[in-house]
Amino acid sequence: MNRLDNKLLGRHINGWQLAGFVLANLLGMAIVLIAVQFFCDVKPLLTAGDSFMRQGQVVITKRVNSIGTLTGSSPAFRDSEIADLQQQPFVQNVASYTPAMFGVFASVGRGAMTFSTEMFFESVPDDYLDIDLSKWKYTPGSDRVPIIVPRAYLNLYNFGFASSQGLPTISENIVEHVDIRLQLSGTRETIQLTGHVVAFSRVLNTILVPQAFMDDMNSRLSPDRQPSAARLIIRTDNPADERIAAYLNEHNYDTEANDADASRLSAFFRLVTSAVMAIGLVITILSFYVLLLSIFLLLQKHTEKIDNLLLIGYSSSMVARPFHLLTIGLNLIVLIGAFVIVAIVRSWYLPLFGELYTRFEPSAFIPTLLTGLAIFALVSLINFFAIRRKVRQIWHMHE
Repeated sequence: MNRLDNKLLGRHINGWQLAGFVLANLLGMAIVLIAVQFFCDVKPLLTAGDSFMRQGQVVITKRVNSIGTLTGSSPAFRDSEIADLQQQPFVQNVASYTPAMFGVFASVGRGAMTFSTEMFFESVPDDYLDIDLSKWKYTPGSDRVPIIVPRAYLNLYNFGFASSQGLPTISENIVEHVDIRLQLSGTRETIQLTGHVVAFSRVLNTILVPQAFMDDMNSRLSPDRQPSAARLIIRTDNPADERIAAYLNEHNYDTEANDADASRLSAFFRLVTSAVMAIGLVITILSFYVLLLSIFLLLQKHTEKIDNLLLIGYSSSMVARPFHLLTIGLNLIVLIGAFVIVAIVRSWYLPLFGELYTRFEPSAFIPTLLTGLAIFALVSLINFFAIRRKVRQIWHMHE
């Protein structure tokens, strides 16, 4: 029966119509899967610590006035002010800079070539750093301290001081291999440590040490002094939000340099990716709807033949089987073709990502594979029940 029925149905199948469905469906499926795989591959550029498209961060300080200068008061944030800031709709999270409650004296070199200076340390939670966190490790009790220096400091030396004084410029790689002798002096004791620069920050304009090291040294060297939150760092979706500027002006707060441009680029990228996925889903849904209409038209043309087969004893599942196989076959062709297109497109953009982000590691293909299989299974089930329902409607015409 199946062989004869397939031949009979095949005479009335419009090949051009099915080809049009396959092409339209392939386009929609490919767009959806490319968007999924592209987003998975580009995720490190959005979330990695040293990503150039991190979420927006804004550093906030209290505005320094003449009265504060004369009285010597510190422009620190109170707990109530931090809590109020945390409750604002444009703020995702708030953290404070932790200042060192001890003096820092650093020296580099030996003998007559020794360079020394007084400096300062601050710390922030690791989540707010724009570096590769694999380098940012501190072991309690260790005499070596990782340090982050603003990239602007090195640029200021290379392109300002060094060029005007006829001194050689210094690369980041050289600085990272230089040991810095540190003398930390608190109210209780003074200790000697060795520091080494592990990274240069584009965003945070301060000299940073790990939070664990800062907490340890503050409690050890100056237990009688409590650090105050003189600067806050907030995380927000859009640093250019007008509500931020209005809030800061109202409370007499100032902001430091931030990565607003990168944040806007990140937000724009997410919007474009979402729009592409939405377009792909619309095309896919419409193409599957066209297939379903085509199958219904085919069933309508064979209403009399299907009715006769049902009357002579064939079950509705046996009559519907050729239509099921047709839809599953077409959907399978579309799925395999979409996977091939994703692989081709991916081979084109992966090298570009490697050039933009040296530590880029592409995501696995599993999310795209699961997405494609899920769409295939969902559409196949919808087609199965729709065809079965149509065949049963033909049988119930006799009731």
